[in-house]
Formats: sequence, structure tokens, C-alpha cells
Amino acid sequence: MTLLDGRRSVVGMVLCIVLFALSFPTNAQQTGKIARIGFLDTSTGSESSLRFKAFWQEINRLGWIQGKTLTVEYRFAEQDNKRLPKLVADLVHRKVDLIAVAGTAAALEAKRATSTIPIVLTGVGDPVAAGLVASFARPEGNVTGVSTLTPELEGKRLELLKDIIPKLSRVGVIRPPENSIAQQLQLKELRTAAASLSLKLEEIETQYEPGGLERAFQTAKEKQVGAVMTTAGPRMFNERKQIVALADKYRMPAIYFQKEFIDEDGLMSYGVHYGDLFRQAATYVDKILKGAKPAELPIEQPTKFEFVINLKTAKQIGLTIPPNVLARADRVIK
Repeated sequence: MTLLDGRRSVVGMVLCIVLFALSFPTNAQQTGKIARIGFLDTSTGSESSLRFKAFWQEINRLGWIQGKTLTVEYRFAEQDNKRLPKLVADLVHRKVDLIAVAGTAAALEAKRATSTIPIVLTGVGDPVAAGLVASFARPEGNVTGVSTLTPELEGKRLELLKDIIPKLSRVGVIRPPENSIAQQLQLKELRTAAASLSLKLEEIETQYEPGGLERAFQTAKEKQVGAVMTTAGPRMFNERKQIVALADKYRMPAIYFQKEFIDEDGLMSYGVHYGDLFRQAATYVDKILKGAKPAELPIEQPTKFEFVINLKTAKQIGLTIPPNVLARADRVIK
């Protein structure tokens, strides 16, 4: 072999290697580029810390390393949705590769702000009814992610209250003052479920001011409700400690939308596991950063639900939980 032939052989080998490498989709992990995502949340950083832990556990399992191959720009509205437009505008200005959102209000604001940056949903009850996507199977546009099925679960919670209190006829529903799409969808489902269960709903609005929740419980007592619940959302979640304390003070059976209320000695909860939802959201982030198009990724719905009962609290308020209901619980605290 001549020297020229040897050089040609080496050049040919290099070209083969280059072509082989180009045959695979590029992504941040392969090119060495650090991917940047924005995270927009209606809540606070402290309240979201457990959910972010689940997200990072999954994203690390998928091979991403915080600070090396992936960074996150966090933006929290701190319970003030009026801040959302400015927060999402900042993320768009920074040209993040993707925006993950928690909550329907954050999702709607992100969609208004950009039609090109991919948006991954978490904490959104019904993205179709909210106008975020065309359908669960084919979202279209730049939005996809995970649904919480929040409106549909409200009827199940009412049903469980009826199961533990067979003679129940009146239920107080404590809700925040804003008339958001998420609130409208939940209340619509609750009214339909209440009618089918022959229950009277007392919709009680609480104000964002000192003593607001206490007055809501006083109103529930005056209306002689047999049990209470709240609509699902970050505001109610953040006030869970006080809500549970007031339910105990007024000796009212209550069902909640997340198990974290039970950690504060709430009576019972039924809902999705939000850690699982954030792990699911991490898989969407992974796929999109590797080249998948949001429009072609179906919206996922939760398949795992938790029903938790606290017998200690039941005893404190003088309530006996029927054995058939206890048998259905995923976890019973004694």
C-alpha cells in the first residue's frame, strides 16, 4: 500500500465514523450542550420542594445531570397569579429549551406567551376543557404532559363521604374566591355528582385575609353541613395545616385531595400521587429535549390513586368508619 492509499484509507474511515454519528438524533447529552428548561409554578418554592425531588430523581435516572447537562430556571408566583405573565415572559426572553408548568393558570399563561417553546404540563386537571390541547391522544401545538384528572376525582370524594356517613345530606365545599377555569370545572363536576348522590352542596367562598378560613368553617357550621371538603388547588394545599385544624375544631368530617393533608392529621384523602406525576413529567422533558415533538406526545393520565384514612382523627371527632370503607383504603393510620 502506498502512502497515498494509506491516507485515503484513513480519510475514508473518518468519514464513515462521522456519517455513523450523524445517523443518530442529536441532543444536549450527545453534543455537550447544557439544556435549559424553565419551571413555572403558581405556588411557592418551599411547597413545591417535594415534587421537585421526585422530578430530579427521575431526570437523573434518565441520564441528565443537574448543572452539567441540564439546568432549571425556577419561577414561582407565590400564590399571586398576576405575577405569571411577567414570570413566563422572562423565561421566553431567556430562550429556554422547554417550559414545565404546574397548575392550569400557569399553563394558560405559558401558552399565551409562546407557540414555539415546548410546554410540559403537571398539575392540570383537564387540559382539553381548559383549552390547552386539542385532545388527549393528539395534543397538537406545543403543549403536552400529564393530567391530574382533578375534576373527575371530585365526584369520587363526595361518594366516599357518603359511604362513611350514610345519612349525609349536606356537604360544605370551601373554595377560594377566584373564578378560574380550574375552579369552574371542579364545581361543575361536584354539582353533577352531588345531584346523583342526593346531596345538597353548600358552596362557601373563603377570603385571602386573616380569619378568612375560620369564617368559612363558621358558615359551614351555621348551614348545618354534615361534612366538608375543599376544591383542589395550590392555595388550599398551602393552607392545609389550618384547614385540618379547623375541621378538627368544628368536629367536621372532611376529605382532602392530597395525602399531605393526612400528614397534618386530616381525616381522609383521595387523589393522585403528585410525586408520580412529576416523575412522569420528567420523562416528557427527556423525550422533548432528545427531539420528540410535543404535538405527537399524548397527554398521560394518572392510573394510581391513593385513599388514606386516619382512624386517630376519626376517633377524635367521634366518627366510626364502616369496615367496608376501611377495606378499600390503601393506607390506614391507627
